[in-house]
Amino acid sequence: MKLMIFRAFWGMTGSTAEQIDRIAAAGYDGVEGAPPDPSEMPRAEFLDRLRQHNLALILGAQVDSREQIEPVLMRLAEYGPLKIDLHSGRDAMSRDEGCAYFEEALRVERSIGIPVAHETHRGRLFFSPWDTAYYLRAFESLKIVADYSHWVNVCERLPFDQTDAMDLANNRAIHVHGRVGYEEGPQVPDPAAPEYTEHLAWHEQQWQSIRGFRQQAGDEVFTFTPEYGPPRYLHTLPYTDVPVADLWQVCLWAANRARHTLA
Repeated sequence: MKLMIFRAFWGMTGSTAEQIDRIAAAGYDGVEGAPPDPSEMPRAEFLDRLRQHNLALILGAQVDSREQIEPVLMRLAEYGPLKIDLHSGRDAMSRDEGCAYFEEALRVERSIGIPVAHETHRGRLFFSPWDTAYYLRAFESLKIVADYSHWVNVCERLPFDQTDAMDLANNRAIHVHGRVGYEEGPQVPDPAAPEYTEHLAWHEQQWQSIRGFRQQAGDEVFTFTPEYGPPRYLHTLPYTDVPVADLWQVCLWAANRARHTLA
């Protein structure tokens, strides 16, 4: 199984063309994020530039309500991405509302023929391991993007006590957002720092488990995005707002580490 490492547009500056060129030059296998505004770069031009650099595409969107699902997915499907990543629903939705949301998402996913995964994210339906497990048990074909940094923050602990929920989530994950979280936040300042060794080890254990499940399922590729965010997701110093680390280098470090630990 081939490991493909994507670079998120999130936190990058410059035009879309410049961002794509920089991602390709750094050795990434693909890009991830929302499609560019057509007024800046039309769809055909965007896709052509990706082809020139042999970069794959994963698209993402925030979809708060059931009514938004079909128009958003149909628009993203026009780009022919490898996968689609959704920030799905709201954490305040009832279980009935959540079930109706995922029923619609699965219906539209079948119609477009592109894998759609729902991100484990604060503020969304998959904001915790236990809520996610409820929906995964209710819908056998539901898939996730594993961004467990959020769960560490929500739980305020490395969730060693959520073994069953983690096993189920790992089994259903088809894409990884490889960011390390800690008890009080969804992003450590620098995953290479020794004070976060335990947090890095726990996250990597989950990513390796996901890789194993994808290999068992017969997937040809395993996709991974070191999705660290810009300030103020990235810590800054008081008064000056100066970032405590270099975002580009943090993502590169995480990408290179993944090539050694997940290949």
